[in-house]
Amino acid sequence: MKEPRQNGFVMILVIMAIAIIGIEMFALAGVANTMQFQSNTAYLQACERNLLASGLAWAKHNVRNKSGNTFDKTIQLDVSEMNIRSSALDVTISIAPDEEAEVQINTSCTRGRQTLRGAGTYGIELYDKQETTLRARKSPAGN
Repeated sequence: MKEPRQNGFVMILVIMAIAIIGIEMFALAGVANTMQFQSNTAYLQACERNLLASGLAWAKHNVRNKSGNTFDKTIQLDVSEMNIRSSALDVTISIAPDEEAEVQINTSCTRGRQTLRGAGTYGIELYDKQETTLRARKSPAGN
C-alpha cells in the first residue's frame, strides 16, 4: 500500500522540479534580452562616436585646405571601409563671416532592429597655418 504513495510523491516532485526550471529559464531569458539590448546600444554609441570623429576630421581637412567645392553642400561620405553595417554619414560645411566654419554632421547606424541617429553642429576655427608653428607662438613669459 505504501508504493502507490511513493510513486505519486516522486511524480509530484518531478513536476515541481520541471516547473521551477521553467520559471528560472523565463527569468534568465528576460535578463539575456536586457543584456543584448544594452550591448547593441553600447555598440551603436561607439559607432556613432567613430562616425562623428571621421566627419569632423574630414571637415577640418577641407576647411584648412580651403576646398571651396565642398562648402554649403551636403556631402554623404563613404563609410564602407569602417565595417559598420547600415550606417550613413552626412557632412555640411558652411563658412560664417566671423572666421569660423560651421559643420553640420548627421550620423545613422543600425544593428538589428535598433537604429541610432545623431545630428550636431560644430565650429572649426579658421586660421593661418604659419601662426600655429612653434616659432611663431609667444611664450607665457613674453620671450
